[in-house]
Amino acid sequence: MAPATHDALPILDRSGDIPLHAQVAALLRGYIRTNKLAAGAVLPSEAALCERFGVARSVVRQALAALATEGLIQRETGRPATVAAPQEHRRLVQRSTGLYEQFAQSGVALQTRVLAFARAEPPEDVAAFFGTTQLLMLERLRHVSDAPLAYVRTWLPVDAVPGLRAEDLADASLHGVLTRRFGLRPGAGRNQIRAVAADATLARLLDTQAGTPLLMLQGQGMDQHGRPLEWFTTWHRAEQLVFDVDVSMGHESVHPRLQDAPEQAAPEPVDAVAPPGQDPLARAQALVAELSAELARLRGQS
Repeated sequence: MAPATHDALPILDRSGDIPLHAQVAALLRGYIRTNKLAAGAVLPSEAALCERFGVARSVVRQALAALATEGLIQRETGRPATVAAPQEHRRLVQRSTGLYEQFAQSGVALQTRVLAFARAEPPEDVAAFFGTTQLLMLERLRHVSDAPLAYVRTWLPVDAVPGLRAEDLADASLHGVLTRRFGLRPGAGRNQIRAVAADATLARLLDTQAGTPLLMLQGQGMDQHGRPLEWFTTWHRAEQLVFDVDVSMGHESVHPRLQDAPEQAAPEPVDAVAPPGQDPLARAQALVAELSAELARLRGQS
């Protein structure tokens, strides 16, 4: 495969305080994503990049090392770097721990940008869950290595979080802040998973095309005292995330994966918690099959 052209790469800003290797890494990162380079696409050689940016080879090597650490590129001694296959992230949907904590446990740094944080008029079902309209609406964009992964909209009761500020939640765990500052720990709840198509707003936020299939996780959570704590809806880029469902039957455990499931008819919304008395293994398998079919249907419409 011929090396990807790099005529569109901008020049470096040598007047600021940002190290040259960080600038080179940022420009290469943006170039790969903006041009949607496929896995296996060959980048220019180190020598070509040195010439293009007017920097020493040590600068280029630092930049490429950073991109390799992020999983964006692959490097082999004596060969130009290539674009790596998209990294697959995983989330356990039956746990009350949030995305931030789960990623941290697996060693993945999840970045969080707060888009909105203010009192707002909630939808009827949200107000009914909390028993009040005095709610805060929090909107966040979650990134991994500067690539958007999920958009989250969360509702919180105003009276439960006095003094909470938007800046408290930048690059932070909401559940961690609730526990440390307010003594509120997530307890029992109910999650639902749906396959949905990205509208124009979601496509812009998640850097994808309108109509692209997304995985939507919606949940209502209580605190440790059984009081309503949060209502959240998270839209995930489906090609970057796998939902795992652990099902215990004696010493057995299964990890269904969407891409491995057979196609069936498009489903109704499905609950991530099996009703009492229902075989949990059968429920997990049905869940995966239904989601796979809905994703296939959405891809056919896009």
